[in-house]
Formats: sequence, structure tokens, C-alpha cells
Amino acid sequence: MIKIAFIFFLVTSLCSVSVFSQSEINQTDAQGKRHGIWKKTFDGTNQLRYEGTFEHGKEVGEFKFYCEDCKSQPMVTKIFNSKDNSAEVKYFTVKGKLVSEGKMQDKDRIGEWVYYHEKSKNVMTRENYVNGKLDGKLITYYPNGKTTQETTYKNGIKEGEDNYYSPDGVLLKKLLYTNNELQGPATYYDAYGKVVIEGFYKEGKKHGLWKYYKDEKVILEETYPKKDN
Repeated sequence: MIKIAFIFFLVTSLCSVSVFSQSEINQTDAQGKRHGIWKKTFDGTNQLRYEGTFEHGKEVGEFKFYCEDCKSQPMVTKIFNSKDNSAEVKYFTVKGKLVSEGKMQDKDRIGEWVYYHEKSKNVMTRENYVNGKLDGKLITYYPNGKTTQETTYKNGIKEGEDNYYSPDGVLLKKLLYTNNELQGPATYYDAYGKVVIEGFYKEGKKHGLWKYYKDEKVILEETYPKKDN
């Protein structure tokens, strides 16, 4: 009899804890705003869709977002700043490999964002955002850490230098952009840094005299736009 009573007490206690735990999540305040811990699952499953804490309708602290096949590994984490609407954001693969990280203001990316190579922790790309648009230098890297390309952006469009490099760090192409179009002098180099082509772009097209080199000597000259025969 004592054993039966003990089992009954244990079961009812566990049930009480479960009910209490459920009552502590997905609550709203007097104004109907989400408040406290919230957890949501995908329809018809036990797989979490997101979990995090609200303070009178505002996200605070860390939120985790999952895919339908993620199990316990979030695809995205966001750590919200309590003083504004910014958040530190990280994206992951299903296996937990960090893909990229940066900062967001509401739905806009701001400041530096970093992307990583698929098979290592080495940085693949660094880019800068202002109000959700690329602004400043976008730099990509080879797996060995050497710079692949440096492109300058302003307000979301290419504006300024666009340089390409070999895995050994040799400059291969030196170009200029204005309003997202090739504009200005252009120089192409071989793997040893010697000039092989030089010319000029105007509104995205070759313009004027273009020279082609071999062994540092001009072997061909062309003028653009070409005249029709």
C-alpha cells in the first residue's frame, strides 16, 4: 500500500512539474505582447522552429532558429541588444559549421560581415554594410589566406578599384568602376606581375587604344569602338 501511494505521489508530482513548465512559456503581458520564454515548433512535429525570450514584445538575449531537419542544431542564432533593435547574427550548416556572422539592425545588415570557407575555419569573405547595402571594401580570400579580390562598393554598387590577385599574392587585374560600370584605365598582368594587356573602359565597354604585350613588348594594338568595314 505504501509502495502504491509513493508511485501515485511520484507520478502526480511529475505531472505537476510538466504542467507548471508548460505554463511558463508562450505567455503574453497585460497588453497582449509576448513576454518571457517562447518556443514554437513546426506544424505537426516536435521539431523546434525557434526559441527565445521576449520582454513585453521585444526580443532580448539569444534566440535560436531551426530548420525542420535540424534536431538540436540551430541554423541561425541572434543575440539581441537590449538598448536598440540590433542583433549579433550567426549562420550555421545543419552539422553546426559556422557559415557567416555579422550584425543586423532590424532586417538590414550593418557593419562588417564575415564568411568562412566550406571546409575550414579560414575567412573566405569580408564585407561591410551600411543600412543593408554594401559599402566599402569587399575582400575575398583563397583558402591559404591570401587575398583573391578587393572590390570597392558605395551604397550597394561598385565604385572604385576592383583588383584581382593570384594565390601567391601577385596582382593579376587592376580595374576601376563608376556607378557599377567599368570606367577608366584597365591593366592585366601575368603570373609574374608583367603587363600583358592595358587599355581603357568607358561605360562598361572597351574604348580607345588597347595594347597587348608579350615579353614586355607590344605585339598588337587595337582601337575601340572598331569601325565597320
